[in-house]
Amino acid sequence: MANQGLDKLDKQILKLIAEDARIPFLEVARICNVSGAAIHQRIQRLTNQGVLKGSHYVIDPEKIGYETCAYIGLNLKNPEDFDQVLSELKKIPEVTECHYTTGDFDMFIKLYALNNHHLLTIIHDKLQPLGLASSKTLISFHTAMDRQLPIQDMIG
Repeated sequence: MANQGLDKLDKQILKLIAEDARIPFLEVARICNVSGAAIHQRIQRLTNQGVLKGSHYVIDPEKIGYETCAYIGLNLKNPEDFDQVLSELKKIPEVTECHYTTGDFDMFIKLYALNNHHLLTIIHDKLQPLGLASSKTLISFHTAMDRQLPIQDMIG
């Protein structure tokens, strides 16, 4: 559902909490010039609509020993096995994202490994048995940018 019927206040709230997820609701209320109860209601509605998908701390994988970040394009022997493969990918804790894609791959995943040897073990022991026709691995040297969509540029 495009734009979810967001008004100016919703967008202002989203901008503030995207910049700092730990900002107190009363501070958001003060900046937006509305009551704390109004902010709580708006946040609850945005969550119920699926606009907000929770809040959490972001753990830096490198700081806990995962030195290798890889993106892997997967081609399945049987593309109709998407759901089964996805179910198995969810059991691999190193896999942090999975996307169904167009183009050269059936699926595209992101994973973290302790090092290149661990990456090889994941590919050989955990991914290949899923019924892959082929795969292509790209190793990321460094995340140059990682951000939320800018709220001020939303349509409407």
